[in-house]
Amino acid sequence: MKVKVITRNPDRYVRETKQDIHKSFRNYDREVHPFQSTREYVRALNATKLERVFAKPFVGNLDGHRDGVAVISKNFAKISLIASGAYDGDVKLWYVADKSCMMNINAHVGYCRGIAFSSDESSLITIGDDKKIMTWNFNINGTGVDIVKPANMIITKTVLASLSHSYEGPNFATSGETCHIWDESRNEPLKELKWGVDLLQDIKYNPIETTLLAACGSDRGIILYDQRETKPIRKIVMTLRSNQLSWNPMQAFYFTVANEDYNLYTYDIRRFTNPLKIHHGHVGPVTSVDYAPTGREFVSGSYDKTIRIFDAAKANSREIYHTKRMQHVTCVNWSMDNKYIFSGSDEMNIRVWKANAAEKLGSLQMREKNAFNYNTVLKEKYAAHPSVKRIAQHRQVPKMVYNQQAKIRTAKLKNKRKEENKRQNSKPDSIPYVAEAKTKVVRSDH
Repeated sequence: MKVKVITRNPDRYVRETKQDIHKSFRNYDREVHPFQSTREYVRALNATKLERVFAKPFVGNLDGHRDGVAVISKNFAKISLIASGAYDGDVKLWYVADKSCMMNINAHVGYCRGIAFSSDESSLITIGDDKKIMTWNFNINGTGVDIVKPANMIITKTVLASLSHSYEGPNFATSGETCHIWDESRNEPLKELKWGVDLLQDIKYNPIETTLLAACGSDRGIILYDQRETKPIRKIVMTLRSNQLSWNPMQAFYFTVANEDYNLYTYDIRRFTNPLKIHHGHVGPVTSVDYAPTGREFVSGSYDKTIRIFDAAKANSREIYHTKRMQHVTCVNWSMDNKYIFSGSDEMNIRVWKANAAEKLGSLQMREKNAFNYNTVLKEKYAAHPSVKRIAQHRQVPKMVYNQQAKIRTAKLKNKRKEENKRQNSKPDSIPYVAEAKTKVVRSDH
């Protein structure tokens, strides 16, 4: 029979003299540390506070246009090149790394409506209010761009409103009174796709299924095209007009539209009846939208003079950018290295922002990388804690936006209360509950 008894050896815990330090017993195993969660919470809180302290999103601006910026296009082969077009018809090619203008062309009379880089990335295609499709060849050398000459000019019969180039091959599409499919080597359209719409103000090629297109119409419609077909595929009509759309570069079935009712809507073309997600936040008509190359986030610009960054799967924005001088945002673009956002606005400026407001630019030491990664994991772990969540979500917004948000919130609560009062004073089940997504689409056509 084995008997276990408690034994205490005074030599292990009694001091030999009064001047000795009291002996303390600690378990250095991190798995059983008694204060691990407490320490991690404090570190997560401090990391969240420091993130807000170091959030300086504005990087710089590209100055040179003499009128408001209408469109911005990025180069998929050279990530430091972007092209921009203005209300006065000027087109500029920018080298973002040193914020310099490499090329300036007086391309059109009136608005420049669309810009796209060609399939070989060595020429620029532009359209304008003068009904011209211009192709400009450029050659980048060590000091800048060689003399630019128009390689081709096509005068169309109808008004042009938007331009999109296919991600594969020499085809590009223009929208206006109808949708035309063009080839870079031909002066006549390959195909014309109609659905009886007055004006198609935006059209975009799908980056994965490269023959699919989507367009926004002035009749509040969103139309799907396939350039292999002879007529459009599907169409839905929303309650208000959509201004621009952007395809998800990683999920071929998803695209997001910027709408006049201050919201953005993500659709799945496999279930093209109701929006998959409604993204709230803006207090003015949303004018532009563009996806990050990862497909997980997108950026939107609005008439309320702000830029918002949304998680593609969430309803509310994670970030809002604004400055005192920035006016109505007309176009936004997300850089191909997923680090920067370009925005063009009415007051003739193109601004460059960080995609992650608190990110440190430049080279990092290994200790810094490890510290950033550790803090990121901690912030994710304690993101739902009230104190951490409050600090992470808090943003200073312009007074106009703040007041308008309160008005919109009051109006929504009023409508909700009114509907509930009707329901309480009507026959049971006579006024059913309807999801918000189902109220946004008026009609769906095949």
